[in-house]
Amino acid sequence: MRLAAAALLLALAPLAAVAETVPESVDDENGTLNPEELSLNRVMKDVAEGHTNMTICSTGYFITKSGRHVMARQLFEACAADGWTGAMTWMSQMDDNGLGAPEDPDAAAEWDRKAADAGDPVGKFNYGLDLMRGRGVAADEALGRSYVDEAAEDGLPVARRLQAAGYDLDEVTPDADNHKYQPLY
Repeated sequence: MRLAAAALLLALAPLAAVAETVPESVDDENGTLNPEELSLNRVMKDVAEGHTNMTICSTGYFITKSGRHVMARQLFEACAADGWTGAMTWMSQMDDNGLGAPEDPDAAAEWDRKAADAGDPVGKFNYGLDLMRGRGVAADEALGRSYVDEAAEDGLPVARRLQAAGYDLDEVTPDADNHKYQPLY
C-alpha cells in the first residue's frame, strides 16, 4: 500500500510543479532576476504583451484539456487574431461546445469560415460540415461539399473518409453530438 501511495505521489509531482510559480524579482540595475520560464503564467504574460508563436499557441491545447477554458479562450483569441489557423479551429470547438463561454454555433461557424478562408484544411472541413448541417450558418449542402472536397484535396484524411462514405455525416459525427444537429422546428 505504501509503495502504491509513493508511486502516486511521484506520478503527480510534475502536475504540482506546473501549478507552482517562482516569483520574479526586478532589480532596476540588473533587469529581471529569476524570470519565469516554461510555465502557464509565462505563456499568459507573453500573450498579454502581444507575443504569440506556434509554441505559445499550441499551449492552449494543454490549457483547455486541463479545464482552464477561460484562460484557453484568451490565448486562442490572441493567437487567432495573429492569424494562427489552429487557434481559429480551437475557438470554433470551444464555441460549439460552450467551453469558457455559452455555446454559440454562429460564432463557431464564423471561426471555421475564417480558418477555411485562410487555407486551413481543418477549417475547410469543419466549415463544410457547418454548411451541410446548417449549424451556425444557413444550410447549403452543395457549398459544404465543395469545402469538404477542398479539404480532401489538401490531404485531410477525415475529409477523404467523408467523401468515400457518400457525404454521410454519421461517418464523422460522434453519436453523442447528434442532439446538436437536429432541426429546431
